[in-house]
Amino acid sequence: MGVPADMPADSADPTQSPAADGTAAGDRGAGAGSEPGSSEPARSGEPTLPVAAVARRLGVAPATLRTWDRRYGVGPSAHTDGKHRRYAPGDVARLEVMQRALLSGASTAEAARYARDCEVTIDAARSAPEPGAAAGAEPGAGTAVADDRERTSRLARKLSAAAFALDARAVHRILDETLDAEGPLVGFDEVLTPVLAAMRGGWEGARAGVEAEYVLVECALLAFARATSSVERPSNHHPVLLVSAQQVRHNVALYALAAGLSARSVDTLVLGSAVPPETLVTIARRSVPSAMVVWDQGSSGVGRDLVTRLARSKQRSRVFTWGPGWDAAELPGTVEHLGTAQEVTDRVTYVLTGSPGEPLGAGLRASADEG
Repeated sequence: MGVPADMPADSADPTQSPAADGTAAGDRGAGAGSEPGSSEPARSGEPTLPVAAVARRLGVAPATLRTWDRRYGVGPSAHTDGKHRRYAPGDVARLEVMQRALLSGASTAEAARYARDCEVTIDAARSAPEPGAAAGAEPGAGTAVADDRERTSRLARKLSAAAFALDARAVHRILDETLDAEGPLVGFDEVLTPVLAAMRGGWEGARAGVEAEYVLVECALLAFARATSSVERPSNHHPVLLVSAQQVRHNVALYALAAGLSARSVDTLVLGSAVPPETLVTIARRSVPSAMVVWDQGSSGVGRDLVTRLARSKQRSRVFTWGPGWDAAELPGTVEHLGTAQEVTDRVTYVLTGSPGEPLGAGLRASADEG
């Protein structure tokens, strides 16, 4: 969910209304003409917004918007001497395009370039394509996917705004709304991960991003704990061991995965974020887990050494890696790398039960009934 290094990133998330006024913000100093690449100033009588209002709308800090304007040329297209700069509708639409690109995985510079070059009218903002969207798709084929992305983007924007405001009550409410509507796996992969990624990138290179991340993570841990079902009849005789390759500040990813697996009747054991590698190996040896999932947020030799030791254990439990910190080419051949919480849940459930969504024995019972 890593982040680009050049970022004063935004709350990030494909924000819903991507639109640009068809002009390049970086060229706005060239004047108000209609030359290609120039920016058209706000029309007379057109409503404009101050930086604070735009920041609230996008769920970012005002300092982030100023950095995007100063460093990347994505800001207000018009300015009157002696007055604060105000954002016209086209300027806001361009920022939403940039935010969408950021949450699709683009670096800040790439997202800004895309936003400046994107020729999308304000009215067509909600139907603007994602950067890199496949061409030639059948009409209507991606409508459902686009609607889903729009919905999760809206939730991510609301979540980031609440976190930056340090409004824990609102963060709890939005997380509960997200998990109720999308489930823990989509909630983590498509809503929480982009917001955390942008925060880790240092949205405005100041303390606000760190403070917001602490609030968001604590609320998310509670939300995923509430979403984790008690598995009365687990499909696995021994729990799936969920561990982190590094001693990190939090392991919210593992708790999201535990919630997703519990919905498939898979029992798990989540170990905290401060467990030393030697202790993890000992626990794995003594608990004989049915499978092990090792999360790594950042690249490190510690993670590679850990999974190598786990894969060589006498129990021969299946070992899976997950997270942006892995280089799949450097992993032992018996270790399988997976990309998202949804992929991990599907794969682990299939390995344990033979079905991605049924408890152990369900397929056998179905076959017997058919016979």
